[in-house]
Amino acid sequence: MTIAGIGAVTGYGWGREALWRGLMSAKPAATLESGYGHDGDEHAWVALVPDGGDHAVSSSRYGRAVHESAREAIADATDRGWRAGRTVGLLHAIVLGDVVNWRDFYLVDGGRRRPRDFLRLLPSTPVSVLMQEYGFHGPSMNVSAACSSANVALITAELWIDSGIADDVICVATDMSATPDLVDHFVRLGAAVIDSEPLDATRPFQQGSRGFTMAEASVAFVLSRSVERPYAAVLGGGMSNDAYHVVSVEPTHEQIFECAGRALRDAGITAADVRYFNAHGTGTAQCDNAERDLLARMFADRPEVYAIKPLTGHCQGAAAAVEIAAAAMGYERGVVPAAPIVAPAYGRLLDGVTPFAGGITAKLSLGMGGHNSMVVLGPAR
Repeated sequence: MTIAGIGAVTGYGWGREALWRGLMSAKPAATLESGYGHDGDEHAWVALVPDGGDHAVSSSRYGRAVHESAREAIADATDRGWRAGRTVGLLHAIVLGDVVNWRDFYLVDGGRRRPRDFLRLLPSTPVSVLMQEYGFHGPSMNVSAACSSANVALITAELWIDSGIADDVICVATDMSATPDLVDHFVRLGAAVIDSEPLDATRPFQQGSRGFTMAEASVAFVLSRSVERPYAAVLGGGMSNDAYHVVSVEPTHEQIFECAGRALRDAGITAADVRYFNAHGTGTAQCDNAERDLLARMFADRPEVYAIKPLTGHCQGAAAAVEIAAAAMGYERGVVPAAPIVAPAYGRLLDGVTPFAGGITAKLSLGMGGHNSMVVLGPAR
């Protein structure tokens, strides 16, 4: 299975080229926004998706982001020689859905709306609208596995294509939940940081890291076996669950190792074959500890490591999709879009934009609730 097309809506703006320009600038997408904090009069560093998109599609910024990222991916794949197969499926990776619309439904509209406007709240509606626009009749569903959701959707797409359930799959991952009330919960959990610029706060694999900057995104892929100019190949993937705690990572990291092992076996490679490790890289202590343990014990500290959350922020359910989009574009453009090093760091951590030397990339994602996943990417043939 290959990545045939990419569409992106991020804190850098609307379109995959806005994402790429942002990564190449080495400047974080986050800006200082008002209306955060317990009293609503404080400022916070967050990477919000700016207003935009086709208002004829949806009155909701969330709905427009879903639709525009998918439209861009489909147009991109078509330009690259993709022609839809007989059965095209759609997977939408989400965690909380359209939280702003739900908030307004209760607090502004008092729980009363016209039926048509109420239906926009349902997670099935963006999926239905996309399937109608393109006349796709394959399987369609939402996927949710916390911050591992996008990886899980890609692995599910691979299963669909390999089993013949679908010829091609449109995979969209969306999270637009960086609202003041939700950000506050992540701050109180000790995971998110709002009072410092991203590169001062989010330093995965570096000294002085305090956590992540919250962010939003919607990223889409066209996944197919038939396209003239694919970005990269999805070689395989693996999933597991810690079955330990709703927030904390299981301290032995046993199931993270099991997940990575499954991904390597599914891809038909060994740990020694992995050239790059695209980290989950939240900058929290437990995430750094888990990934360092995996790199040391399974990968013998061989791969070059990079993380882009210091730049893009943590896009929650869409995080892995943003990071895989960056990696896939890097395959084509000969660049690894790593964040700059700003403090004493792990020796294999890449320092900023680096020439891509080819080879295989392992992309790890760790979601709250013990949701572990890894996707393996390689050069498209």
